This record gives sequence, C-alpha cells and structure tokens, in this order.
Amino acid sequence: MNHAKEVLFAIGMQFQPVEDPMVVELLVLREAIVWCLDHGFTVMRFEGDAKVVIEKIARGDTSDNRVGAVLEEILQYFVVHSGFNIRFVGRRNNKVAHLVAHKVLSLYQTISLF
Repeated sequence: MNHAKEVLFAIGMQFQPVEDPMVVELLVLREAIVWCLDHGFTVMRFEGDAKVVIEKIARGDTSDNRVGAVLEEILQYFVVHSGFNIRFVGRRNNKVAHLVAHKVLSLYQTISLF
C-alpha cells in the first residue's frame, strides 16, 4: 500500500486446463473482483494488457459464445459497483505486472507438450 492507499495485488492460482487465453484472462479478472469484494474494497482500478478482453468489457459485448457468461457476470459487477474501472496498459508500459507474472510462473512446474 502506498501513501494514496493504493494496493498492488497479485495472487497465483490454478485453473482447470484452459486453452483459450481470453477465457483465462476473464476468469482471473472475475476471481480478482470477487477477492476484492470479499475483502471490503469498493473502489478498484483493474489494469491489464489483454486489449480484446478490456474492449469487450468497455463495450459490454457479451456476444462471444466462448466467454459470454463470464463477461455478463463481470459486467454486472461493474454496473453494481460504480467505483470499479478497467483500463488497458500495454505490456511495454506494465513492467510491474510483467515481473509479477514472471515470478508466479516460476512457482509452477512447466510441462512441455513437445
């Protein structure tokens, strides 16, 4: 937590094997939202480098059959909680997230399929 009471939070978790990166991004976002709400946070800024996911949320686009249900759930959180916002931060400008992701990945055994 910094002087402005901002918190950078990262957590590692395992999901069932999912091959679609968009599904993974949305599941992670949903888990982050639930965790924040469970811990009393009412104002949150979510930042990510998954531009397609963030654009779908910004447009309220739930037409994608692969992710429509999870998107609808996430959009409901944003409707009910006006203190939530999300923005795109390109990978080049998001060094902290890159370092955290790299560290989390190093905690799990990597399996080569080839």
